[in-house]
Amino acid sequence: MREREAISSADFNYIRDLVRDQSALTLESGKEYLLESRLDPLARTEVFPSCVHLVRRLRSSPFTDLHRRVVEAMTNNETTFFRDPRVFAMLANSVLPALIAARSAERSLNIWCAGCSTGQEPYSVAMLLREHRPSLDGWNIRIVASDISRDVLARGRAGRYSTIEINRGLPASRLVKYFAQDGAVWELAPDIRRMVEFREINLIQSWQNLPAVHLMFMRNVLIYFDVAAKKSILEKAEQLLDPRGYLLLGGAETTTNLSDAFEPVSFGGAVCFRSRTSQPI
Repeated sequence: MREREAISSADFNYIRDLVRDQSALTLESGKEYLLESRLDPLARTEVFPSCVHLVRRLRSSPFTDLHRRVVEAMTNNETTFFRDPRVFAMLANSVLPALIAARSAERSLNIWCAGCSTGQEPYSVAMLLREHRPSLDGWNIRIVASDISRDVLARGRAGRYSTIEINRGLPASRLVKYFAQDGAVWELAPDIRRMVEFREINLIQSWQNLPAVHLMFMRNVLIYFDVAAKKSILEKAEQLLDPRGYLLLGGAETTTNLSDAFEPVSFGGAVCFRSRTSQPI
């Protein structure tokens, strides 16, 4: 049996530089195994003998759609429904009531889920908002869900999930209420799907045509960027976030030493961030 050809250091460095240049995501040295596990499926789809041959093709040609798909394949798409119950309890009990009170005159609410992957987070938010009726009846609510990967955005728009994905974080009561089984998959109710607008946005590039945001999710996103990219993203986030809005980061993420524009606010053991210039509601 022929021995599998290993990724060379030059190939690894090429992919690391490609991913950094196109997305600012950092691929640490020693992660050759990760490169192989992420690119092998794409290599098979594109009928290359191995990911080594795929990388050789990339290195010998100008930037193409295949380069973009490689960058997408190297991004982390880990997500679940209602990830971290403490965060969603904070949303239901503190953040959303405060925003509803603050926005009662305008009766509008703009929410952005950045790095949304296959859509479980924005759909969790949509379900939570639906359960705040009738206090939000007649409101103009816009939920934008964005990611760099076109493939995961297409899956999010479809709103179809495997049993394994459904079992990760989705309470049985909400499964019965919002999903219908279709063979081996579960399909989200059309009225919930219509609440979410999926868009391709690269966080290190321009955030075009986004409205002022009142609730911004960037959970478990910044951890994949270097310090310079984190600072740039947080600077743009501060400009886009409404002065009385809320920014949600992952449990291991913070604005400390990255941005002076935000301060942490704790609700029931969960933490979110607000502009330091905002006035308490």
